[in-house]
Amino acid sequence: MNKIQPSIINRINVQVKKSYYTFERYNSVSTFALLYHEEPMTVVELSSFVRISDHFIQIDDNHYFITFAFTTQDNTYKAVQNLVHHLDNHFNNRKTCIAIDNFDVTNAPHLVFNRLQQILEETKRNSFTRVEDESILDTNF
Repeated sequence: MNKIQPSIINRINVQVKKSYYTFERYNSVSTFALLYHEEPMTVVELSSFVRISDHFIQIDDNHYFITFAFTTQDNTYKAVQNLVHHLDNHFNNRKTCIAIDNFDVTNAPHLVFNRLQQILEETKRNSFTRVEDESILDTNF
């Protein structure tokens, strides 16, 4: 991933903080994800494959930060597997990878994003599956 524009980093930070606020106020969890798609994909194309309650931010032509609002990590795992399947079929491409991270309100927003980048890099490099969570960081291949 190339250097990310400060405005995009700010948008991601705001999205994470909103999710933390929703949790504190309504005790509703969310899960954060980072999607990589080999071919450039527009916001409009991606929007047809995510749920209306999910929020996403385009980082560049191939990367998206996604907030699965009101969704536990287990349910997010199911949702992203479904998303990968739909993207594979639509684009006839098997290079999509998604990193998901646990919801922890004690993590600063920049740490959430940095951790997702680490998970995504490990997923691209070592994964037998294309959807991974933070446990891949603890595994030595």
